[in-house]
Amino acid sequence: MPDVQKKTTSQKRVATHKADTKIFDPAKQVLWSRPGYLVRRLNQIHYAMFYEECKTQNVTPVQYGVLTALSLSPWLDQTAIGMELGLDRTTTADVVKRLQERGLVERRINPNDKRSRQAVITQEGLRIMGLLQEGMARAQQRLLEPLSTRNQEIFMKLLSTLVEANNQYSRTTLKPM
Repeated sequence: MPDVQKKTTSQKRVATHKADTKIFDPAKQVLWSRPGYLVRRLNQIHYAMFYEECKTQNVTPVQYGVLTALSLSPWLDQTAIGMELGLDRTTTADVVKRLQERGLVERRINPNDKRSRQAVITQEGLRIMGLLQEGMARAQQRLLEPLSTRNQEIFMKLLSTLVEANNQYSRTTLKPM
């Protein structure tokens, strides 16, 4: 009787194995063949380059993005800032608050909607952006440096195409100003 039981269990294992044709194959899952993985890695690399080039002013790439948006459009409300940068509401509010605490932006209650806040870059914020401008340009240049000038243009066009075509899948749908 025990022999019959073992045979049945063994047969079940074989049958289950044959039926399961979608077994994980590590060779087919190479990280470097995944665009999402590579985009994330490239973003991490850019952050590192940004910090190397701009560390003296203690500003993050996201904070620099907020300052840039506000330098182009003063008194944006925080929702518009988040949409411009693809940030959720909580992150946007936190970043703007930190910049305000450093005197780089000023906030006020929106006169047209008392529930929202608007922000504007201060003279100190503009001064810091001026100090960071060359470092930011160097970080971007370093990131693209391995590509020829032509391939840099193609790469940027392809990135823009992918972002625009897949924008609806973002946590915060990007809406350029």
